Amino acid sequence: MLAAIGDLLLDISIRTADRLRAGDDTAACIRLGGGGQAGNWCAWVAELAGQARLITRVGRDQTGHRLVDELRRAGVDVCAVESPEPTGAIAVVIGPDAEPAMATQRGAIVGLSPAELDPRWLDGVELLHVPGYSLFLDPLATTTRQAIERVRAQQGALSVDLSSEVGIADYGPTRFAELLGCLRPELLFATQAEAGCLGVPLVELAALPVIKLGAQGCRLGDGTVVAAEPVSPVDTNGAGDAFAAAFCVAYLRDGDARAAAQLAVAVASRAVTRIGARP
Repeated sequence: MLAAIGDLLLDISIRTADRLRAGDDTAACIRLGGGGQAGNWCAWVAELAGQARLITRVGRDQTGHRLVDELRRAGVDVCAVESPEPTGAIAVVIGPDAEPAMATQRGAIVGLSPAELDPRWLDGVELLHVPGYSLFLDPLATTTRQAIERVRAQQGALSVDLSSEVGIADYGPTRFAELLGCLRPELLFATQAEAGCLGVPLVELAALPVIKLGAQGCRLGDGTVVAAEPVSPVDTNGAGDAFAAAFCVAYLRDGDARAAAQLAVAVASRAVTRIGARP
C-alpha cells in the first residue's frame, strides 16, 4: 500500500487562449474537478498500481463529499476527517503557454490534528508520500510528522515533494532544510526553482533526490538526465504529481532509479496533453 497525507481540494480550471485583460472579458473554458497534491498523487498511483490511500480532512459540505466519492470511484482508499471548516479550493488559470497560475484556499486540511489521525490508517503502508504543503503549517505539520514516525517504525519508506517555492520561502529555507535533514526521505522531488530556494544540495537531504525539469524530463541525484519525448502541452497542472506517483510506484517495485525516471517522465508527458490534474 502506498499512501499520502494532505490536500484534497476542488480544482477550478480556467483555460484561456489569450492573456486575461483587466476590466474586460476573456473567453475561457472553465472546468471543475478534483485537485490537491496529495489527492492527485493518489489518483495516479491508483491508476498505475491499484493500491493507494489518502489521509485528508475535508469540510462537512457537498464539495467535500463529492471529492471523496470521486477519488473512491477511482480506486483510492480515502480516510477523510470531516470538519465544520469548508473544503479547500484552488483556482488554476491556464494561459496560452499551458503554464498554470494558482490562487489557493486550503480550507479544512490545515486543521488536521494528531487527535484526528487514526493510526490504523497507516497500517501496511510501504511508502508514505508527503507534499511540502503538509509540513508548512500546524496542526497539519505536527500530524504529518507523527504519521511519518509511525510509517518509519514499521520499516516504511518516505517520499517528500517540495511542492512550492513560495511555501519554502514563507516557512524559511534554512528551517525547512533542517527539517528535511531530520526526516531523511528515501525520495525527494523538487523543481529547479524549489531546489534553488532551499539553498542546500538535495543529495545532503535525501537518499535519492529527483529534479523535475518539465518538458526536458528529470535529473537524478547522480546527475543522470532522463529526457522526455516532445509533446504538445495543454495543461501542466498536476504533471508533477503524476511524475512523482509513477516514480514512487516503479521505484518501490524494483529499486531501479533510472527505470523509475523513465516511467515517470512518460506518465507526466501523457498528463500534460489533457485538461485536469488527474488520470
